[in-house]
Formats: sequence, C-alpha cells, structure tokens
Amino acid sequence: MKFPISIIIPVYKNTEMFFKYLKVNKKYFEGCEVIITNDNPLENITSQVKKVFPEAIVINNTVNLGFAGNVNRGVLRSAKDYIFLMNSDVVLTDDSFLNELKYFANDDKLFAVGFAQTERDGKIVGANQAYFKNGLICHSHRPSIIDHPSSNFWAEGGSSIFKKKIFVDLGSFDELYNPFYWEDIDLSYRAWKSGYKILYDPNIKVEHHHESTIGKYFNRYKILRTAFRNQLVFHWKNLTDKDLILKHLLNIPRYIFLPGFFDAFIKLPEILKSRKKTIKLFTKSDKEILGLFD
Repeated sequence: MKFPISIIIPVYKNTEMFFKYLKVNKKYFEGCEVIITNDNPLENITSQVKKVFPEAIVINNTVNLGFAGNVNRGVLRSAKDYIFLMNSDVVLTDDSFLNELKYFANDDKLFAVGFAQTERDGKIVGANQAYFKNGLICHSHRPSIIDHPSSNFWAEGGSSIFKKKIFVDLGSFDELYNPFYWEDIDLSYRAWKSGYKILYDPNIKVEHHHESTIGKYFNRYKILRTAFRNQLVFHWKNLTDKDLILKHLLNIPRYIFLPGFFDAFIKLPEILKSRKKTIKLFTKSDKEILGLFD
C-alpha cells in the first residue's frame, strides 16, 4: 500500500549512527517515499544506503548547506503531500506515524504534528510551550503527563510530520539559521501567525537522542553562541507587536555582551530583507499566539 508521505532524513557525518538506525527503521518505511540528504560534501553515501535500503532516494550535497538548506533540498525533491522530517538519531518503534494523516484530513489549517520523543534518560519531550520574558520569547517543554493531542508551540524539525504545500508556501526553513537551531521554531511560529495550527500527539512515540551529531562535531561554546544568535534572528524577523518590540529593544543592553549578539547584528540587513517577506503572511499578533500557551 502506498502512503502520501515522504520521509526525509538529513545526514551530516556521523554515518555509523545513521546506518545503525536505518537498519532498525527501514521495516517501518514500507509504502512511503524515503529521501536521504547527505550534507557532507567529502563523502558520497549512495552505494552504502542502497545496500541497506535500495528504494531510498539519495542526495549528496556538493557543498555544505547546513540543516535548513539540507532539509529544504529534500523537501523540494519530495513527491508526496506530507513530509516526515526524521533526524538520523531517531529510532522508530512502529509505523504509528501513519495515523497522523487523519488529523490533516480533518483540518485544512493543520500545518504539522509533533511526536512524543523519549530521550536517553527516559524523559519524554515534544510538547512545547512559549512565554515572553526579559524582552524575549522563550520556550520550554510542557509536562510529559499530557495524554491527548493538543496545541504545540513548534513542531520539532527532527521528529514531526508537515503538510508540504504549507511548508513551501511559508518559505520553508529559513537558511539564515544555518548551521542549526531555531529554524523549526521560526517556521512553526510563522505558521501560527499566518493562521495555521500545530499539534502534539503523545500517542506517537519515538526514541530521539538529541544532539547526537551536533554535540559530536561542534564544541559547547559554538553551540551556545549559535543558539543565542538565532534566538535574536528569530525576534528581529518575526516580532510585530509594538509593545513587545519596545520591551525587546529596552533589553538590548543586557544582550550585547552575550555570545552571538554581534553575529546576529552583522546579519541585520539579511534579517530585515527576510522579515519584509515574512510579515506579509501574518494574520495574527504575537500575543494571540503566546496566549495559547499561558
């Protein structure tokens, strides 16, 4: 049986782990299109992938595109109506992700559904919320006791299903966030502010060992610096409520000496160019979206 889902697995180095999990996961791929996007220009993995899963489509980038660019390339190559973004450190336990199609069939405004993800320590994540503090939109996990589908602040780019048409119409992942972090929060926030919805479904469970690749190839300072840079990019690009903008600007002095501030500042012309296109799609205010997660 064929399903209207393209499973996109972005890979960056760490191929030993990728192939280990591909061998486990492939039995749940039947009926879906599978696209592997390899972002390491120094290594062609096509022949290795074909030995494990011959049906896979393999894309080997000739230059490093970063997480957003690598995923976007897979999305553009996909031929199905829905895209399941699955990081190479995700382990499936069954094919229950197919059940998410019923939610999309019943709601034209549904953009994405995120799954319950079990970390190495047994903690369950995937239900996300947001709040405004010290001039910034901050995010955190909601309690893992949630036992029914509910609104989700963002659909995680490593373990969620998205409606492809909306993904593309919104502009896909913004490559301003390369090499990693905040691109999925940004896209989800743009979806919310454009009138779409995102769900968290605790009934779909996967194992997800976050930062298995980033933590291996990037030092802690680089990760923190990139994360804060991209948090600022997110605000300068998406914040539209005048009172929240003012609060953000009043807090700028406390940000200046944090790692990543000047990295964001030198990107300001690109950010403003992206913002000009982005906010044309917005139909809701920042407070309307944040109010969903009070």
